[in-house]
Amino acid sequence: MSDEPHLLVREEDGIIICTMNRPAKLNALTTDLFERLGAAVLRLRDEPHLKVMLLNSTGRYFSSGIDQFDKVTQQNDAGGDTATAIREMHRLQRNMQYILDEMEHVEKPIVVAHHAMCMGGGLELSLSCDFRLASENAAYAFPEGKFGSLPASNGVSRLTRYCGAHWARWMIMANKPIDAMRALQIGLVHEVWPEDIFEHEVMEFCRHLTRQNPEQMGAAKIAIELCEEVGRDSARHVERMANSALFLNPDYAAGRVEYLKGIGSGPPK
Repeated sequence: MSDEPHLLVREEDGIIICTMNRPAKLNALTTDLFERLGAAVLRLRDEPHLKVMLLNSTGRYFSSGIDQFDKVTQQNDAGGDTATAIREMHRLQRNMQYILDEMEHVEKPIVVAHHAMCMGGGLELSLSCDFRLASENAAYAFPEGKFGSLPASNGVSRLTRYCGAHWARWMIMANKPIDAMRALQIGLVHEVWPEDIFEHEVMEFCRHLTRQNPEQMGAAKIAIELCEEVGRDSARHVERMANSALFLNPDYAAGRVEYLKGIGSGPPK
């Protein structure tokens, strides 16, 4: 059995790159992987020089989902003899929900890059990222229905929120996979690129994010989440509250001057 870590972490140009490292096991998700990912998310949150996180993988699958042979999975399955215990298992296993929540709450962008099939827990993990980018070879599925359960760690809730009940029924009730172009059409991913330029385009997008104003991106991440939850009038108040802080940031005045200079020289690139 390999002693290599299940998640490799490195830095490049202000980007913390987390690569799932179990190609022989189709990048099935384990306790070790979630522990390392959780530590990387906290680094992203706490270290100012880190601007963006990129989550990717290598091998035939982006991820086949939760490792059913992981000791924690087997312990949880063995202990789930009441409905309450099963609900707690979903909440606590591997600290998965805590890590997904931290990914959603950290005020820096998290990008996930799917080069191949993304299933089950791997897709739930991806739904907690801010940007989902796909190779034309990527595909998506929730296999839980094949053994009589639901994806219960963001799967139903986030998929319905992003793609609507119409497509949630297709993927979860009907257990139908979708390819990358269908994922783009329904709003599951933001962009699809050919395989030969995929890695280059992903890194260019991440570098683009590092050049954005961090205060604006942090405020936008919070405001967008809130505006999706509240009514129209309250959403306008969220916008006003966010801008009241951003307008006091010295970066705003300097950035506005530079932007107006750019308008004088022609349309923005």
